[in-house]
Amino acid sequence: MIKFFSKLYKSTAEDFYGELHGRLERGERTFIVTANPEAFMFGEGDPEVEALLTDEATSVVADGIGIVKGASMLGINLPERIPGVDIAQRLMEQGNELKKSIFLLGSKQEVLDAMVKVMAEKYPHLTVAGAINGYVPDKDAAFEEIKKATPDIVLVALGIPAQEKLIYKHLFCFEKGIFVGVGGSLDVLSGTKARAPKFFIDHNLEWFYRIMKEPSRIKRFYNSNVKFLFKVKKLAKENNK
Repeated sequence: MIKFFSKLYKSTAEDFYGELHGRLERGERTFIVTANPEAFMFGEGDPEVEALLTDEATSVVADGIGIVKGASMLGINLPERIPGVDIAQRLMEQGNELKKSIFLLGSKQEVLDAMVKVMAEKYPHLTVAGAINGYVPDKDAAFEEIKKATPDIVLVALGIPAQEKLIYKHLFCFEKGIFVGVGGSLDVLSGTKARAPKFFIDHNLEWFYRIMKEPSRIKRFYNSNVKFLFKVKKLAKENNK
């Protein structure tokens, strides 16, 4: 797991957004993985996820506070988390400023419809090159549509690790584009679902808010975050020998 931590972006969110702006402006191909403990746990047991997390072509940022705290336990300083929902929003803002195009894949159709409407109102200079919901049976065929559209930004909302695997599978067929697996971010940005209140965001407790709203997440939280913490503690202990 230490190799995943070594790949993490280690500067501030604003520095990262500045780099994103430059890459978007220059048309550089970029794959961003917004990592939480679940991502690293998948990487431990899934060779495909391990490969994409460690590939030099992948930018890995700490989405979850568990990653930031885990890094600290291992002596790695991360100034802050960089949430995927904030990355998606900032990309839309930058795409609007630079008059770029965006393609959305994933989520429910009603979420996509709401998101397209929000973008038309808030980002009139950002061209929507396409939007395909996450319930189409052939996701590879959907990516063929993305290739034809040659968008500058591609947001894939299929949940981890499906969205990252799909992006990585097709990534090297593109000459340009910033690709991000955004999970449920489109639900929030479209206004379909409310983000956690500011108190929870400011105190890095969005995970707790989600569990309160959806108690069924407890088992998933245990299998990712709690087991992750034990693994990191063991790693830290071994490193200090």
